[in-house]
Amino acid sequence: MKKKQMVGLLLTVVMSMSALIGCGKEVSQSGEDGEIKEFTAFFAVPGSEINDDNEIQQKIAELTGVKVKETWLTGQTAKEAVGTLIAGGEYPDFIDGGDGMSQLYDAGALVPLDDYIDNYPNIKEFFTEEEWDKLRQEDGHIYWIQQFGNIKGEEKTAVHNDEAFWIQTRVLEWAGYPEVRTMEQYFDLLEAYNEANPTMEDGTANIPYTILCEDWRYFCLENAPQFLDGYPNDGSVIVDPDELKIIDYNTTDTAKKYFQKLNEEYQKGIVDPESFTQTYDEYIAKLSTGRVLGMIDQWWNFAYSVNDALKQQGLDAQGCNYVPLPITIDESVQNQWHNSGGVLNVASGIAITTSCKDVEGALQFIDDLLSQEIHDLRMWGIEGEDYLVDEDGLFYRTEEQRVQASDTAYKASHKCSYSYFPQYKGTSDDGINAMTADGQANEFFDGLNEKVQECLAAYGCETYVDMLGTNESPGSWYPMYSYSNNMTTSTEGGTAWAKMGEIKHEYLPKVVMASDFESAWKEYMEVYDGCNPQAFLDEMQAELDRRIEEAAKYE
Repeated sequence: MKKKQMVGLLLTVVMSMSALIGCGKEVSQSGEDGEIKEFTAFFAVPGSEINDDNEIQQKIAELTGVKVKETWLTGQTAKEAVGTLIAGGEYPDFIDGGDGMSQLYDAGALVPLDDYIDNYPNIKEFFTEEEWDKLRQEDGHIYWIQQFGNIKGEEKTAVHNDEAFWIQTRVLEWAGYPEVRTMEQYFDLLEAYNEANPTMEDGTANIPYTILCEDWRYFCLENAPQFLDGYPNDGSVIVDPDELKIIDYNTTDTAKKYFQKLNEEYQKGIVDPESFTQTYDEYIAKLSTGRVLGMIDQWWNFAYSVNDALKQQGLDAQGCNYVPLPITIDESVQNQWHNSGGVLNVASGIAITTSCKDVEGALQFIDDLLSQEIHDLRMWGIEGEDYLVDEDGLFYRTEEQRVQASDTAYKASHKCSYSYFPQYKGTSDDGINAMTADGQANEFFDGLNEKVQECLAAYGCETYVDMLGTNESPGSWYPMYSYSNNMTTSTEGGTAWAKMGEIKHEYLPKVVMASDFESAWKEYMEVYDGCNPQAFLDEMQAELDRRIEEAAKYE
């Protein structure tokens, strides 16, 4: 990079960070009920900013006395963005640094919340005593609140929000809605469909299978073996629930079979040749064209933007929406893609920084966001405009309201979910409605296009979860990735973990593209073993044992 370009990039980064920080100060403005406090927030994930005059944000401001300017990750990794903030020494009021949370903790940038939590009933009730204790750091304090995976009351789940092998409904319809249970069957179907239907209706060439590999999202490539062997998403390892033993899914027989299959499909031209170079934005844009027949991904990583794009273009009517399939390595394995219960990822969450001038006000805002009235505004919208209520008190939307809710401009000007602040799944305080629209069974099914409804019906299903089946919540250790996500090179295991990630990033694309798979796999395994993975596995085993022992205290 030329010096002039480098200077320009640095200036852009500094100006961007200055805008999101706002020097940690509050700005007062006039509101219907008096002064409106303004806070800043930065979330180390990509996101869409809303308009300054957003209607629901303003409504929430009138009710709570607070408005938050949210800024999202652009042009950097989470750790790079967090590093820039730490170097500057000033922070936004709220922050979720993603996999950079440990950096913020080590830098002393976060406010301990212990002395405050009891003063805010909605926050206090958000977790049990055991769950709050799991969020304590090495110094004994709680610094962040994990926002997601919290179920209130009865669980209401229609969308599988997690990882799966996804496939477009047009592929299943063409094949007569066959049973697709194994990896072999999945790829055989993609091959057969693409051979018979190489293009979309407008002549655009189909892409049978693509893979997202950019940065931390390379889970779309590397962690499938744990699921193929019938285990839940512990992320970094497998936990044998019978022996309570840590297993490395990177070296199992299934791992080799999986990557060998990807290699075969790559040689046949089924795997997208751009898989290992495309960015996340390019990947989302590609899915939004309707060209991609299938992929592995987390629903939350693609669906909320891709489904709206497909709907706006009328591509959903062509069968371009995705449904999950219960894929395992062979039919004897019970899949565990979907589990009941919430997931507490203790590795990250929303925190209040030392730059915040009004910690009580910031916490009061979080408390208010968890009230049922505000939660409904965030997740459903305004009654009469975004949803209606029938004679039994059940929330529903018209087709016009659903189309409106998927419009990018409407979302920017009207909707405000404060999506990275604490929120609930499950059941509303009224005991009738789901906390979110995608959890409302009738609204979920009525909101699906005809192609998806026909697909679900063909398999005797009403929801995406039905397509996979539901397993009981894993053990008290779950998920182990909440520990590995915050590992650092300060330990031998953490150093091994970092090296393992680097090697997988480098070698797995080579393995998939290799003309001689056996030689490539052998080289990969030799280099991988040189990372000292056993040190990582030993540290994970120690953490597994610790979690089981801690959980026993609350039994």
